[in-house]
Amino acid sequence: MILRLGFIMLALVAFAVQAEAFEISSPSVSDGKWNAKYLGDKAGCGGKSVSIALAWKDPPAGTKSYALTMFDPDANGGKGFWHWLAWNIPASAKGLGEGAGTEGGKRMPKGSVMGKGGVGRAGYFGPCPPPGSGQHHYVFTLYALGEKTLRAPENPSPEMVSVAAKSQALGEATVTYTYGR
Repeated sequence: MILRLGFIMLALVAFAVQAEAFEISSPSVSDGKWNAKYLGDKAGCGGKSVSIALAWKDPPAGTKSYALTMFDPDANGGKGFWHWLAWNIPASAKGLGEGAGTEGGKRMPKGSVMGKGGVGRAGYFGPCPPPGSGQHHYVFTLYALGEKTLRAPENPSPEMVSVAAKSQALGEATVTYTYGR
């Protein structure tokens, strides 16, 4: 009995360590400090919407592709705003280079798909909170998927991409950066 309990505890600890190991980060941003080129290119934000570089490590075993979302939960009176959606990113990718989400996705890994976010175009749209609205939180979530392609309808809404990715995920990694003006 004690031996069985010991094995169960060991398995739970091993699972917890593996689940916590999946990480995403960006060498492009330090919290609250964004280079102007990464900011939105509309509404007077003064940026160029060049997507930040992202890196990830230690995905769950069995990962065959990734889906990525960037969401600002503070926008639109708390309803949120989708800044970037990408999926079918191959499992061989260990990150995305600066600018991968711009220029029609030409710099995304082969086979990747980018969806339309809040500004109605496919690709990255940088932080652009209204002046005086305080610090906004930009949540990057990377979903490790057990299939090569995301099961989602054609031309999915951002919400559909998020729900499909979450429901198909073997694991997820999240990083949040803030910005205000």
